[in-house]
Amino acid sequence: MTVQLRRVFAILLMSSFCACATLQQVAALRQVTFALAGVQEGRLAGVALDRIASYQDLTAVEIGRLTLAIARNDLPLAFRVDVQAENPADNGTTATMVRLAWSLYLDDKETINGVLDTSYVLPPGQPVVIPLQMTLNLLQFFDGPAESLVDLAAGLAGLRADPARIALRAVPSINTPLGPIAYPSPITIISRTVGGASPP
Repeated sequence: MTVQLRRVFAILLMSSFCACATLQQVAALRQVTFALAGVQEGRLAGVALDRIASYQDLTAVEIGRLTLAIARNDLPLAFRVDVQAENPADNGTTATMVRLAWSLYLDDKETINGVLDTSYVLPPGQPVVIPLQMTLNLLQFFDGPAESLVDLAAGLAGLRADPARIALRAVPSINTPLGPIAYPSPITIISRTVGGASPP
């Protein structure tokens, strides 16, 4: 066998190995389930929502702060969404997610979007929580008096937060020997307590 033929054979063998490893990574990701694990650290214009179930729970100072924010047309709602990724124990391959592009839906309305460029190793049988920080101007997507806006925020990220009102449309990307590969179509991530996450 000539040197040139050996090189061609080696390249073909390496390409075959990479393709096989890539298919294993893609197959591994298809087994991973994603679900919302909770909403934490809700704040509305700086007012902590962990004790707020409705407008009536606000102090006079907090009402003044929110009223001023609404007058400025800037009512920032900030919170953290925890996404749980679970690679089944019977899946023989570890998946490595290197990117997560997402769009946030509140009450079925698309709001903000972003990209998480952090790698997460997803070993079989070991659920991994992926935190996503969210900040949006509530007035860009919802309107109404201060009372209804506070009640909305409390229902999304406050004391009486309802996970059924939050969803993510996401496109995970995984690392492979051929480089990162994005999932071919978006998945919908919701809370398992309200019907479960759509399978990848």
